Amino acid sequence: MTNQTLIINSGHERSIHSLSWNSKDVLASGSGDTTIRTWYFTNSQSFVCDKVFTGHSGSIDQLCWSEQNPNLLASASSDRTVGIWDINSSQNLEYINTPGQNINISWSPDGNTIAVVNKANLISFIDTRNWKIIKSRQWKIEVNEVSWDRSGRAFFITTGRGTIEILSSTTFEKIKKLKSNSKNCFCLDFDKNGKYFAVGGADSLVTIWDVNSLICLRSIPVLENAVRAVKFSNDGKFIASGSEDYTIDISSLEDETNSQQIKQNGSLNSIDWHPKRHLLAHAGHEKNDQWRLIIRLTNFD
Repeated sequence: MTNQTLIINSGHERSIHSLSWNSKDVLASGSGDTTIRTWYFTNSQSFVCDKVFTGHSGSIDQLCWSEQNPNLLASASSDRTVGIWDINSSQNLEYINTPGQNINISWSPDGNTIAVVNKANLISFIDTRNWKIIKSRQWKIEVNEVSWDRSGRAFFITTGRGTIEILSSTTFEKIKKLKSNSKNCFCLDFDKNGKYFAVGGADSLVTIWDVNSLICLRSIPVLENAVRAVKFSNDGKFIASGSEDYTIDISSLEDETNSQQIKQNGSLNSIDWHPKRHLLAHAGHEKNDQWRLIIRLTNFD
């Protein structure tokens, strides 16, 4: 693998907490400065900010797109709301009041439900047809990242006990628990074909699992500190994982000996692959304030 990195001044006034591409090649960035920005490539291949979305009064900790409508973006904020945005209009469509300060969010594959997690480990499920909370689940253990599998039949939770809790997507009752890591499980991602999922943990390991058998197929032990972000590439050939040791690892899923590390200037907050290219967007809280507002795009084509 070879790579070339494009560094972009994001315009955000505080560190970027979340990056997410939609299927139309638009990248959204959410920041501690309470704003969301959207980005796209021009015909000249410049990468520019298209719109700035304002309205939240607290930090934006995570973003997610609707798979059914790529113009709809959801934001989880510490101001105790979930925001819904139409990127064609630059305006907020809806604010949903929630019980606590939100840190994680996921949109179901069928587009009908949004799950949001707050700092008190409460998961709220929002019906997108009326923007109402239809169910909440309080957990006694730390809840980190949540996501539906690609089929939408199961809902996955990574926890502070190193486990993956799997719920039914219809009843939201627990149907399975897996032991993934020896310490806290932080992050979770499914490949686009729905065959595999990956989990990153505080023990510095990334584990890769078969969705159907729920068997761990492989672990990637190349990082030295807690894994805070993990993402499959659009074609499932690579997996990117970001660590507290200022490193992003890019490992091939076809060749276990083929991996590459990208050194950062600080801890990583978020990574996401372009929907069509081997192009990785990454951002974090870098040591030098003048760099922490940067989005980096690393091209592996």
